[in-house]
Parts: sequence; C-alpha cells; structure tokens
Amino acid sequence: MSQVENFLTASDEEDIVEAIRVAELNTSGEIRVHIEKTSNGNATNRALEVFHFLKMDNTKFQNAVLIYVSVNEKTFAIYGDKGINDAVKDGFWDSTKNIIQNHFKAGNFKQGLVEGVLKSGEQLKKYFPYTHLDINELSNSVSKG
Repeated sequence: MSQVENFLTASDEEDIVEAIRVAELNTSGEIRVHIEKTSNGNATNRALEVFHFLKMDNTKFQNAVLIYVSVNEKTFAIYGDKGINDAVKDGFWDSTKNIIQNHFKAGNFKQGLVEGVLKSGEQLKKYFPYTHLDINELSNSVSKG
C-alpha cells in the first residue's frame, strides 16, 4: 500500500465524508478533500490544479472549497473559488488552517480534516447560506491522486 492509502483508514474517510455532508447542510458551498503523495514542491499551486481537475470551478455560485493534502511533504492548502474569494476578507481561511495544522502536528490527521471541513462549512454559511433550492453539485468523497 502507498502512503496515500495508509494516510487514512476507511473509517477515517467515512468520518470525513460525513463531516462534509454535515457542513454542507448549512451552506450552498461545496467542500472536497483531496489527498496525494506529493505536490511536487508547492501545495497551493497543486491545489489549484486539482481544483480544476475535479471540476470544482463549475459550481453555480463559484463557492467550492478544496482542502488539499500532500502526504510526503506533510503540508496542505485550502483553496476557495472566485465567488468565495470575492466575498471574504484576506485571512478568511486562517482559523481553519490553524485547526488543521494543530491536529496534523499532533498526528491527528482525520480529526484535523474533520474539524477543518466543519469549520469551512461554518464560515461558508455566512456568505453562502443554504437555500431550499440548493443541490449537492460535487461528490463528498475523499479524492486521491
């Protein structure tokens, strides 16, 4: 098994998917988690590539968020689409990054992702609240590269 496959257990992934489902109950925003072996040196640039590859830039309100994790480099990035970035202030993702980072430093990868997803949903609902017309535009599954 690769490091990517060993990073989270099947149960961990189920917990993350459930966190995404719960987070999206309060927002029209879409949240995904992507895990891969390496970002080839720049997690933010790779997150942008993955964001486009997963077609996360095709949501109605441009309000998708990707939490990207590079296992080998022990780094991550949070990437929000244009609709989010146009609506929020600089540093919007700092509290979410801090939550994930604190858990990752302690080796609690699943908990960091679960809490990061929930915090993302909490923050998104301020700018993109859920409406009865909302549909789930993206898969909630954890993608792997």
